[in-house]
Amino acid sequence: MTNEPVVLSTAFARFEALWSPRIVARVNDYDVRIAKVAGEHVWHAHDDTDEFFLVLEGELRIALREADGEREVVLPQGAVFVVPRGTEHKPSSEAGASILLFEPTGTLTVGDRHEAVPAHVEATVGHALR
Repeated sequence: MTNEPVVLSTAFARFEALWSPRIVARVNDYDVRIAKVAGEHVWHAHDDTDEFFLVLEGELRIALREADGEREVVLPQGAVFVVPRGTEHKPSSEAGASILLFEPTGTLTVGDRHEAVPAHVEATVGHALR
């Protein structure tokens, strides 16, 4: 980690991989992660933590499996949404998006429970931004 400012446009230019977040900062015990996304992620749930999404560019959709059924939230550029802990969800983006996430350090991108992870999704706790 650096103690210098991070320009997000420069940080995004440093990598191409989709669904493979980069850690740009840490706040207490939380990672601030950025990711490029396109297509579908995987149905998953984080049993012990909420998941914060901020769409920096593009549009992100998040399908949710809740007690009263499934629904989908649509996040345009500039929108934020928090998936409550334990809620199964599947992010996706047809045209692609750039997102920022807050998650406890060490949180696996495919959660504690998930379907089979497709080849285009990386199961990781994030990568240091180089």
